[in-house]
Amino acid sequence: MIDISHIAPTDPIKIIIGASSQSYEGWIQTQENELNLLRLEDWEQSFKDRRIEAILSEHVWEHMTYEEGVQAAKICYKYLHTKGYIRCAVPDGYFANEDYQNLVKIGGPGPLDHPAASHKIVHNHKTITRMFEEAGFEVELLEYWDEDGHFYFQDWNPENGFIYRSSRYDHRNQNGNLGFTSLIVDAIRK
Repeated sequence: MIDISHIAPTDPIKIIIGASSQSYEGWIQTQENELNLLRLEDWEQSFKDRRIEAILSEHVWEHMTYEEGVQAAKICYKYLHTKGYIRCAVPDGYFANEDYQNLVKIGGPGPLDHPAASHKIVHNHKTITRMFEEAGFEVELLEYWDEDGHFYFQDWNPENGFIYRSSRYDHRNQNGNLGFTSLIVDAIRK
């Protein structure tokens, strides 16, 4: 459970799911042991009748199966304001880079202590869109690769949810060469 008692009833609630060391002004850090995406009880205890303006999730949804992803999205939907959103970034299954795909593949690249060892899915823009739509969201694609190897970018405001592993901010992207990107979407509650 997370404590939001310090947030005034009129102030917006913005949370980071699986924050790890991510910390941004105005955003509440959460870890899986405090707020599990798949445990409705965690959300009920944390938010009760309060609604969330924004949820930021960078490289979390790939640790769930497709079905678990839909379930988690439905729980988030319940606790978001109308027009509230999830800014979600996951590894992109259509990024045509062999080293990248080896790093993000299901089960990860090797050792069990590697963060990718618990990857259960590698989304592409079609699967993640369908997943969030099944939960009731409208989906806006912000960054993604298509099956023909073309990269698409829609300008997005980092103040609405900063994604480090993106074409603009990841240190592995230099001199116009993309070395590491994410599939980034805004899933907006209707």
